[in-house]
Amino acid sequence: MNRSMTPLTSPSHAARHPADNTGRLRSALSHAIVWLVLPAVFLLISTPRPVRSADARDVLDRARGCVVKIFGAGGFRGLEPYQSGVTITAEGHILTVWSHVLNTDFVTVVLDDGRRFDAEVVAADPRHEIALLTVDASDLPHFDLKNATEAPVGTPIFALSNLFGIASGDEPVSVQSGNVAARSSLGRRLGVYETPYQGDVYLLDVVTSNPGSAGGAVIDHAGRFVGMIGKEMQDARDDTWLNFALPADELASAVPALLGVETESDTSKTTNVNQPVTLSAWGLVLVPDVVANTPAYIDSVGENSAARAAGLRPDDLIVLVDGQVVTSCRRLREALEAIDRSATVQLTVQRGSELLEVPLRAP
Repeated sequence: MNRSMTPLTSPSHAARHPADNTGRLRSALSHAIVWLVLPAVFLLISTPRPVRSADARDVLDRARGCVVKIFGAGGFRGLEPYQSGVTITAEGHILTVWSHVLNTDFVTVVLDDGRRFDAEVVAADPRHEIALLTVDASDLPHFDLKNATEAPVGTPIFALSNLFGIASGDEPVSVQSGNVAARSSLGRRLGVYETPYQGDVYLLDVVTSNPGSAGGAVIDHAGRFVGMIGKEMQDARDDTWLNFALPADELASAVPALLGVETESDTSKTTNVNQPVTLSAWGLVLVPDVVANTPAYIDSVGENSAARAAGLRPDDLIVLVDGQVVTSCRRLREALEAIDRSATVQLTVQRGSELLEVPLRAP
């Protein structure tokens, strides 16, 4: 057979063209590297930079100066007599949750530096379950709600509060670290949580449902105010606790009205009334005033009375009178002494987890 015609075992294409094979291999490796590296680069870009320990100390030191310890009523059915709050002006305005701790004439606020002040509850917003306190102090470090920021899901946060009442003087409040897990409306789960507030909350992946935590500050790693820790809240279906914060934008929308109530209440204190309205004129009887600050629950409503015509019922809790905070039966009677009998009074009443606005006028 002619040698030129002798069949040979065909070598591979790679063996015949090693340079081509090397190029293809390099191209494949390049593409693989790109697809492996790109997700990692995206992750690095989208993930917030971890805060350095030195930065964290500075951020927390500044934020702690804006968080206060609040001491007031408690002890009934094991309720703790303390919670937290945040300063929101240099002139001594403090924002906190509206709770049983404030149901007393003797609320004490302790600043981060250990100074103690008698505080006055000057206004409350029961729909947000927040209250405004004042102390006789000035030049206080504070969170400016105008500069507050939103926190997208996944934002790393610090939660600062006097959980378990550990700090009572100049000891620093406690710090917890976590993330914003979600932003959701409580109104979408109506009836699950016993609260009049049905707006948005930040759900946190850190346990803030501790005694004393309510009213504390939630900040991002840059030290910006994100929200305020809400009061302890339990799911009515499975008894699980909700770790949440009221968003800063929700608070910023409510605070101007609270400051306005404070101004109006200061003016009303000098008003003289010849014939003040009375509970009996409305046909209302409150529960027996057996303790120093018995909540203003309605015990009975008279037949054919103005109160019955307005739809008031026994067990309704009167929380505001013309926007003024009512923390007890005594405070309610004091508020009525400054209102003329002929005036139409706007009562805010809590019935279960529902808030009702009830205009009332004596016949």
